Amino acid sequence: MLENYKFNYNLVSYPDKPYIVFLHGFIGQLDEFDEVIKQLCREFSYLTIDLPGHGKTQVLGEDKYYSIEQTAQVLINLLDELNIYKCFLLGYSMGGRLALYLTLHFPERFYKVILESASPGLAKEKERLERIKKDEQIAIKLSRCVSKSEFREFLLNWYNQPIFGSIKNHPEFAKMLERRLQNKPLELIKSLRFMGTGSQPSLWNKLKNNPVPLLLLVGNDDDKFIDINTEMAAICQVTQLKIISNSAHNMHLENTQEFVQSLRAFLAIY
Repeated sequence: MLENYKFNYNLVSYPDKPYIVFLHGFIGQLDEFDEVIKQLCREFSYLTIDLPGHGKTQVLGEDKYYSIEQTAQVLINLLDELNIYKCFLLGYSMGGRLALYLTLHFPERFYKVILESASPGLAKEKERLERIKKDEQIAIKLSRCVSKSEFREFLLNWYNQPIFGSIKNHPEFAKMLERRLQNKPLELIKSLRFMGTGSQPSLWNKLKNNPVPLLLLVGNDDDKFIDINTEMAAICQVTQLKIISNSAHNMHLENTQEFVQSLRAFLAIY
């Protein structure tokens, strides 16, 4: 299946240090966790990847190759090719949904998994259909971004959503915005349509039987995902829930120090 993808990734290996695989969120890229990695790089090897529809990764052939099912399988194939047979996994938002899918379908491949602002998808068909309609409205807006200035305006509006709290006031927001602008709107549309929350299969029923230890991280200003992750923690016995202070949806940017401290505590014993 790898022949249908040309992945852009960064692999840094250190002898006898386990890997962490990082999966970015929607509109992100492989540099999403650079500040986190700077603090962890002496303790772990790591792999960062541009997911399909993002950054410099290219998808060849049909649009179905953007789906969560296809993406999960091809990432396992990529890990095999890189001789990474067991690792830690960290996913943010869309990357967190993908990380959970990987965990539940390939549990033997992961020591422990960290999910930042993630969910198991939507349990009810009505909810999924409503979300698909909302995502299609976003796709239409993205399709109108024919210039960089229009794409910038889209992103500024995107980060006005309540789940992002006051991220636009963060001193690193401008730099993050410039990185986001390197994405291609038409590729993002394919990711949204085929790996959006409405398109992915619900993982709620599988979650209760998950054997892999999970750390659920949510920002204290992200009420929506606090509710979702509290429910997840109640369902899965091998789950820890940690609420990160002074942050909303993107806590690895807003409170990097507490985020990394939580990772270290969780990954200390494996």
